[in-house]
This record gives sequence, C-alpha cells and structure tokens, in this order.
Amino acid sequence: MYSRRDIGKLALAALPAAAFAKIDSKIAGVQLGVQSYSFRDRPLDEAIKAMTEIGLGECELWQGHVEPQAARGRAGQEELRKWRETAPLSHFQEIAGKFKRAGIWLYAYNYSFRDNFTDREIERGFEMAKALGVKVLTASATVSVARRVAPFADRYKIVVGMHGHSNVKDPNEFAKPESFQQAMDFGRYIGVNLDVGHFFAAGYDPVDYISKHHDRIVCLHLKDRKKDQGMNMPFGEGDTPVKQVLQLLKKNKWRIPANIEYEYKGTDTVAEVRKAFEFCKAALA
Repeated sequence: MYSRRDIGKLALAALPAAAFAKIDSKIAGVQLGVQSYSFRDRPLDEAIKAMTEIGLGECELWQGHVEPQAARGRAGQEELRKWRETAPLSHFQEIAGKFKRAGIWLYAYNYSFRDNFTDREIERGFEMAKALGVKVLTASATVSVARRVAPFADRYKIVVGMHGHSNVKDPNEFAKPESFQQAMDFGRYIGVNLDVGHFFAAGYDPVDYISKHHDRIVCLHLKDRKKDQGMNMPFGEGDTPVKQVLQLLKKNKWRIPANIEYEYKGTDTVAEVRKAFEFCKAALA
C-alpha cells in the first residue's frame, strides 16, 4: 500500500549533513531558499554570488542556468534536445561543486518535462539529477507527460514535484487540485511543487492545500500575487497569504523548503530578492 509519508521521506533524504551547508537560511525551523530563476538576468556564477551575498543557503536550480542559451531562448528545440541527450554528466557534477564551494545546499533541479520530449530526454533529467546530487526534480510540465515521467521516477527513485501555474482553463496544465491529484495517482514518486502565488491567483487556498497534502509537497515557490489572476507583486503588497503559509510550516514543523521566486518587475534583482527574504524572516518571527 502507498503511504502518504513516503514522498516526504524520499525528498528529505536529500537533507544535508549539518557540516555541509555553510550558509544557514533556516528561520524558526523553516528552510528558506530560492529558485534560481529569480536570477534569470545573470549567468549561474553571478546567481550563486548573489545568493551568498543575500544569505540564501538553499537552492532549486532552474534549467535555464544549466542549458546553453536556454535562458534567452536562442537555442532551437532540436539543438536543446541534442544537448540534453548528450551533455556529459561531468558538466552537472561541476555545477554541483560550485554550490558546495559556495556553502549552498542544492536541493532540487528544475527540469520541465513537456509533451514533445523524447523518452531519452525524460530519462536524462533523472541522470542529470543524480549527477547534481539531488533527489528531487521539479517540473513545469503537463498532466499528460506526467504519466510518461512516473515510470522513470519509480526506476530512479527520484521524486518529481509538478509545478503549477494559474491556467485553470486547460485541464492538461497544473493549476487545479484535481490536476495535481491526477498526476500523483500515476506513481508514488510524483509529488507537488506548489507555487503559492499562482495557486492563490487561480482561486485556491494554499494554506488549506498544504495542510491536507503536505506529505506530497516537495517544495514551495513563494511569490505574492493579487487574487483573481492578478499581477505578481512585491512581497506584502499582493493578496497571497505568504505569511500564513510560512507560519503553517513553522507551527507544524513541516520540513518543506520554501523557495523565493522573484517574478514581478523590479529595478534591481538582488535588492528585490533580499527584500523578499527579509519579508519571510519577519513573517516567521
């Protein structure tokens, strides 16, 4: 029988030894970190530098910081496919070394499976994760491709957290609780990477969802959006219950990493991510 606790145990097997992470961004028992997509305006080395300057000790690595030119969309689909299928795994091991030297816990790799992926492209995501030393993948994927991903997740024993947006009109996109459940039913290694801002903007309560499904959530994306499909806003200026979400993790001592994802329009990325981090620390006081 499937145990709801399995996903949490599998994901948390990636927790580092105390001596590993030099930067401690755990506040009141809640692991705060960042989705490296927040630093999409700069290459990986500069993104890591920004994390260390801000004091963020945990990271979910965006594939755009890994794949050639992917962040700016200059690489064609076939070129990217060839790279994914043939890139030496030493490339990923070198990236893992950069995070280790910086004292940042690399928790997950964000590799977004899509319907046009070949089976080899799907499998390579798991090989990349192993080379990076992570036991969690996150993916802006579709329900249909999640069915294809599940057997690979079972084989590699790597948990895949499906990332949601706020498009409730397309049943193949992750937005509604039902779409997440449909994917989780495909396999025991399929979980949820809940974006609290998108989930709230889609009309749902992230506090209630986390309360009911925390054992299947591999990590959170923290952002503040206005309700009813509203805009991304600086933390504290939207309607998303970010503080309540963090307090929920604190109260229940759920070891779910909460990663800042900076998406609204600001003038200085590092300054904005720093402000978001300070908001989260204050919310946990």
